[in-house]
Parts: sequence; structure tokens; C-alpha cells
Amino acid sequence: MDETVDVQGTAIGVGTIAALAFFAYGRYIDETILGLDPTMLAIGAFAATFAAIAVLHGAYGRRDFAVAHAVAAVGLVLVAPAASALQVLGGYLLLVVGGAYIALVTIRARRAEREIAG
Repeated sequence: MDETVDVQGTAIGVGTIAALAFFAYGRYIDETILGLDPTMLAIGAFAATFAAIAVLHGAYGRRDFAVAHAVAAVGLVLVAPAASALQVLGGYLLLVVGGAYIALVTIRARRAEREIAG
């Protein structure tokens, strides 16, 4: 019997829980966490999640997905502590490029699976 684990789903779940915990702490408990803005930490948690997914895709041989997730992670890293409009714009641009690639390839793969299935 073949057992598989959706590591990507698990990584996304852990990252989302961490981000929500940072955000909730900042909203309901205290304005800072060790002097850092909780919203920035929440965005950083999502960036770390994208980076982890990039590493996982690289390990499984999907280098195109790995690069796309890494580009999105860099975009989030630029947006979180953005001090200028240029950083925000650059971060958003990287997020759009990485996310669009991931979405297009995923849609194509699912369409191909449906065609094969019947």
C-alpha cells in the first residue's frame, strides 16, 4: 500500500497558523512582540512558508515551482518592512509574477489530469 503525505499542505497550514498567531497577539494582547511589529512578523511567517515550499518543490524536482515560490517569498520579504513605495511596488510585482506562474501551471496540470481521466 502506497501512503503519501501532502507536505505542501502541511507547510502552508503551519505557516498560516504562525501568521495568524502573530497577528492575533498583536491585535489582542500587545502592540509588539519583543519590540517588533506583529503584522510584519505575520507577513514574514508567510514569506518563510513560501521559502519552505520552494525548498520542498526543489527537493521533489519541480524547479519551476521552486523558483516561482522563491520569487513570491522574496516579494513578501520586500513588502513586510517596506520603507519606500519602490520596495512595495517591487515586492508586489514579484508576488504577482510568482503567483501567476504557479496559478497557470496548476490550472494546466489539473486540466491535463481531467483529460487523461476521461
